[in-house]
Amino acid sequence: MKNVLVNSAMFLVIAAGAAYALNFALTLPDVHFSNSTGHCVEVINYSDDNYSCENMPVKFNHVWVK
Repeated sequence: MKNVLVNSAMFLVIAAGAAYALNFALTLPDVHFSNSTGHCVEVINYSDDNYSCENMPVKFNHVWVK
């Protein structure tokens, strides 16, 4: 019985960590950079954060555009 409880607790911790990591990865904003100039063109937010080219996020998906 003790092994079942330990295994269940470990599964719940791992599942919660995986859910948090997936949520974090899916809510990272996309920052579009111009291929010719290398400057920020647009920031697409997938969460309630309000990032822009002037207010860049610390972590983001780097996307090259024309």
